[in-house]
Amino acid sequence: MDQTKGILLESGTNELEIVEFSVGKNKFGINVIKVKEIINPAPIIPIPHAHQNVEGIIELRGEVLPVVNVEKALGLPASDHPETDKFIVTEFNKQKIVFHVHNVTQIHRISWNQIEKPSDMYQGSNSPIIGVIKLNGEMVLLLDFEKIVTEINPESGINIQRVQKLGKRERSDKKLIVAEDSPLLRNLLHDTLKEAGFDQVEFFENGQDALRYLESLTAAGKKIEDEVQLVITDIEMPQMDGHHLTRRIKEDSKLSKLPVVIFSSLITDDLRHKGQMVGADAQVSKPEIAELVLLIDKHAL
Repeated sequence: MDQTKGILLESGTNELEIVEFSVGKNKFGINVIKVKEIINPAPIIPIPHAHQNVEGIIELRGEVLPVVNVEKALGLPASDHPETDKFIVTEFNKQKIVFHVHNVTQIHRISWNQIEKPSDMYQGSNSPIIGVIKLNGEMVLLLDFEKIVTEINPESGINIQRVQKLGKRERSDKKLIVAEDSPLLRNLLHDTLKEAGFDQVEFFENGQDALRYLESLTAAGKKIEDEVQLVITDIEMPQMDGHHLTRRIKEDSKLSKLPVVIFSSLITDDLRHKGQMVGADAQVSKPEIAELVLLIDKHAL
């Protein structure tokens, strides 16, 4: 799997590579940036009173890592051939987690605009599916791994208490734009930013919608600094990702002075350079909401 690191894409191209894997008859995808390696199942040590979706822990080159059973997390049937199952070793949100799946097939290079948002008609608001990709006559479902982990350990998600520890804050008249595809995270960001004093926050489901809004302001002859003081963006979003959004903002002479903070589970020492290449003013890893608030204070126009 380490070989795939050599084909990771240039920043801001609005492309990604996904590792396709299966659980039962369903095909799923995970962003290759999250994947450290793919291994054969290792001996698992069960943990008493662990969450029902956690099989236990394994030791991998001196590290003790939790193993999440994806079939249980998704409510799908057990593997027909457990002896050929695979472990996907991941790193995001500043933590390493192993996901137990039935098979890993191949890597696809695609554009974010090939990923369709799931319709509310066939999934509830609590669904772990964040995108649908049509590939070779089949559908690959992009999973929200952050949501799977947060359901197991709510403390790993955005927590309003982290903002409250900053102490009493004054109301701010700064207007913020947030591009975030997860409904759960949009709600959490709304509540925590409001707690931090930011009442004027407008949310968009992806980078494309956020960019259209910003461009509509300048097209109407408005000065962007009078309308918006800062943009917060996730990286992984259907239609347009956060790196491409950042690059488009910084390349537009009417928008370039707008500060952009990337707030993503993919901010690691190895990947921080990708945000720097597209001109991000700051980057912070989820779920560090208090650090995000301090960066807004520092960078907002």
